[in-house]
Amino acid sequence: MTYRSLLVHLDQDPLCAARSQAAMRLARALDCHLVGVAPTGLIDLPTSAHAAASLADFAALAWDTLRDQAERATDRFRDECRAAGVTSCEAVVDESAQAPSLVRHAHCSDLTLLTQADPASAGYRSARDVVEQVLLYSARPTLILPYAGRFESIGTKVMVAWDDSRESARAVSDALPLLRLAEQVLVVSWNEAGAIDDKTLRPRLEALHRWLMWQGVSAEVRVESTGIGIAQAMLSRAADLSTDLIVMGAYGHARWTERVLGGATRGLLASMTVPVLMSH
Repeated sequence: MTYRSLLVHLDQDPLCAARSQAAMRLARALDCHLVGVAPTGLIDLPTSAHAAASLADFAALAWDTLRDQAERATDRFRDECRAAGVTSCEAVVDESAQAPSLVRHAHCSDLTLLTQADPASAGYRSARDVVEQVLLYSARPTLILPYAGRFESIGTKVMVAWDDSRESARAVSDALPLLRLAEQVLVVSWNEAGAIDDKTLRPRLEALHRWLMWQGVSAEVRVESTGIGIAQAMLSRAADLSTDLIVMGAYGHARWTERVLGGATRGLLASMTVPVLMSH
């Protein structure tokens, strides 16, 4: 398995430049095609009777603005790719809502790059919802960059959060191209304080260890205990090890007619300090 196509989200956010540069570095390292997609988003039309009189003019102006912003983002991306020496790339303007657009394009790519929503941004809730919806509905893995910090390298030292679930198994499989290139891979399974000791955990970790060796990945496996939440334990261990990538499953559940992320997954997304590759 290898990545042949990477997808990166293009928008007007100040974080887009760092996200694009990270995508270009990965594309060069993996020798794969890079696709930048700039969804226009949809027009938020006024609903008052007074505003309705000029609705057509408003809609036309708003749509031109959205389209112009998306085209500027793609033009900038093409220029940056040429400057960075990325030889196989394309940029697409998609006239649709952001999350559905990214999910559709992700299905024809191997990995999608997004950025964690910045709580200080005026569009925080909307940006957070886009990340969550892509995680929940995309059939491909998603690499999420923290909104703060510089990440010149991604995947040199990797920590895999393992709980023997379908989601974590999917994430490890999806991350194989990066795990094979890593200098160090640590697989950690945590026992929370007060939890019943699982006697089968160590043999299952050893089975994962063997499977990774068969896949060309040299890894160390550990079982650790923690008295804090799993998300906090992951970030604490990542800081101790100077990890530059966490690989983990993304968990969600149905709530009435929508899907929502599980508490631990949302907690990590809110407080992440290193890039995280997630699969649902």
